[in-house]
Amino acid sequence: MADEGWYSNDAATFGDRVAAARDAAGLSREELSRRLGVKLKTVIGWEEDLAEPRANKLQMLSGVLNVSLMWLLNGEGDGLESPEDAYEMSPVLDDLLTEMRTLKAQMLRSADRVGKIERKLRRALKDGAA
Repeated sequence: MADEGWYSNDAATFGDRVAAARDAAGLSREELSRRLGVKLKTVIGWEEDLAEPRANKLQMLSGVLNVSLMWLLNGEGDGLESPEDAYEMSPVLDDLLTEMRTLKAQMLRSADRVGKIERKLRRALKDGAA
């Protein structure tokens, strides 16, 4: 699964591997910090190579990111493929994903609008304006 050269200690740091695995898992820094039960600044410190996790958090980190402990530490073992080996999406799939994202954004805006209208309706009913 892993290209040992790309993510090895010579090519990437621990923080680089954490950030790449987090991105591949589709998690934001905030989501990862919540899942691990650590502060956001802790995850930022790991990704920026300012700190390293304790053993128990390192084990949890490898599980949440679905990579091996050894890969996180030294780039060897089960981890991510090198970027040039990653799967390229067909234009049809890319178009479908773009359309899904657009619809999701529209739905979120509509849900927000419905919430605002509902609050106005509740206020009107409470004030006896109905």
